[in-house]
Amino acid sequence: MQSEVIDSLIRSLQSLPGIGVRSAQRIAMHLLEHNREGGKILANNLLQAMDKINNCRLCRNLTELETCKICSSEKRDHSTICVVETPMDLFAIEQAGVYSGLYFVLMGKLSPIDRTGPKEIGLDILETRIADGEIRELIIATSATVEGEATSHYIASMAEDIGVKATRLAHGIPLGGELEYIDGATLSHAFSGRR
Repeated sequence: MQSEVIDSLIRSLQSLPGIGVRSAQRIAMHLLEHNREGGKILANNLLQAMDKINNCRLCRNLTELETCKICSSEKRDHSTICVVETPMDLFAIEQAGVYSGLYFVLMGKLSPIDRTGPKEIGLDILETRIADGEIRELIIATSATVEGEATSHYIASMAEDIGVKATRLAHGIPLGGELEYIDGATLSHAFSGRR
């Protein structure tokens, strides 16, 4: 039987996505046996991130600033907002380099089963933001799942009521696909073929 401290470390590592018992054990043992300094740096970085990272007041992306660097950049197109479900989706689009506007991160999608309504994903904040008159186009980049499509329809209807053009990412993203797993070329095709 291992020590309680090691068991606790393994259980903590299992809270990460894709990390099961065996992977958590391997990571814990690697850090303890071969890379204690790296483990201390990792622990320190985790603590700093948990203490300092919050949501941007405009787009809800993760940042240590009140307004993230994307929202405050004068080089971005401030007349277009791309609506994504997660910060990972935003990261995937930024890595592809196919978009230069602003974002709004929902931090989820509409799901009556999970009791996730419009307010829980910040649609009241998005509505206020697009109603100010500066936004000309809302690009909806939710996933092609049932919940993602329902979220897309809700946002498109909201934008139409305000008089803002709403487009949806089109070709290249498979039904049931998640943006964070889509390659840059596919994302580029989806942006150019949006409707």
